[in-house]
Amino acid sequence: MKKIVQFFKDSYAELKKVVWPSRDEVAASTKVVLVSVIIFALVLGAVDFLLLQGIDLIF
Repeated sequence: MKKIVQFFKDSYAELKKVVWPSRDEVAASTKVVLVSVIIFALVLGAVDFLLLQGIDLIF
């Protein structure tokens, strides 16, 4: 039981050391992720479409 209590004490102490990002940093990171996902989805959609057209030409 002592190990479990010590684990939670240590975890709490580590959480105090964390430097949390500001609202602006989170917003900027979110924008980067969303733009990246949209670009990646468009590229994968284009590749899928081209492969489907190629398979249709073969068969």
